[in-house]
Amino acid sequence: MQIADRLNQLPPYLFLEISRKIAEKRSQGVDVISFGIGDPDVPTPDHVLDGLKKTIDDAPNHRYPESDGLPELRQSIARWYGNRFDVELEDKEIVPLIGAKEGVGHMALCLIDPGDIALVPDPAYPVYSVGTMFAGGTSHMMPLLESNGFRPDLSLIPVDIAKKAKVMWINYPNNPTGGLATPEFFKEVVAFAKEYDIAVCHDACYSEVTFDGYVAPSFLQTDGAKDVGIEFHSLSKTYNMTGWRVGMAVGNKDLIDALVRVKSNLDSGIPQAIQYMGIEALDVTTSDWHASNNEIYRRRRDRVVDTLLNIGLEVNRPKSGFYIWAKCPEGWSSAQLATELLDQHAVVVTPGRGYGEAGEGYIRLSLTTPDERVEEGLKRLEGWKLPTKPTE
Repeated sequence: MQIADRLNQLPPYLFLEISRKIAEKRSQGVDVISFGIGDPDVPTPDHVLDGLKKTIDDAPNHRYPESDGLPELRQSIARWYGNRFDVELEDKEIVPLIGAKEGVGHMALCLIDPGDIALVPDPAYPVYSVGTMFAGGTSHMMPLLESNGFRPDLSLIPVDIAKKAKVMWINYPNNPTGGLATPEFFKEVVAFAKEYDIAVCHDACYSEVTFDGYVAPSFLQTDGAKDVGIEFHSLSKTYNMTGWRVGMAVGNKDLIDALVRVKSNLDSGIPQAIQYMGIEALDVTTSDWHASNNEIYRRRRDRVVDTLLNIGLEVNRPKSGFYIWAKCPEGWSSAQLATELLDQHAVVVTPGRGYGEAGEGYIRLSLTTPDERVEEGLKRLEGWKLPTKPTE
């Protein structure tokens, strides 16, 4: 038998490779501390789990759900967006997702035909470009440079590319760089999308993990945003629910309808008892809980950043997200530095090159490791002096 050619175009999945390296070291008896994958170690809130416990025995929740979710969940999403962003959403502007990743992957099938172009940030979450490739399209990469606040310079996109592009992917607060969007940037994106008739897909999954008084905006707060785009969001990072797979897409009715049609042919939606967890999370969780949860990551952020600065690495102190984006020393590639840290200190970081060419020269550290393991990992790094040359 033959496997489809598209699978031969797939790069190795970054996080699977990291997991394999960790498993290999641990099989050798090495105590590995991972700053690799952004998967919250803090438990899902008790009141959210109660939403599952109260509904799991109900027989209707054992049957197939609808691809567009429970009306009650869509109503909760609308209320949350209204309260959080002052954005009004109609029912047809909302679709729950089996995690945002599912919607991101399916969205390419809604917008890309073979030979079409997607505008994709670099570095970025790999699913934007992989979904494009699966749909038969080509990704035109938009470099995210520190000199531009890790935002793409839309003026550098060639006119002939812009005319052929069907979709632009953006992601703020940004993974992996920690870059932030400004209202002016979102206005520029809307104007660009209208000029070239491009759909905009904004991944906002980290908007609620913020520090130092920063409040992340929604793309949909921008005038005209609903005319051109949709926003993906997730309960995974906001409520420590990565394993429960609850997300949403909201915005332009036509794009939401297209996504519902694809989903109805390829998946059966979120299990209904889990949808009730989502309702509890969105409707009941207090601002005090959010502040306490974010304080955990803020404290870890400061410990990691301070340690990296003390050993001589260049790093910014991000105001949002789970990640520290640290610059590699001169002469080191991201893979060389990641290998050095793993082999010499049993500390796992993610090489920036895994997120795209523009990620070369950086490493990413995740803050989703228990406090005691963070401290042990930083203890291994404190006082460490980089060799003048990478280990051959």
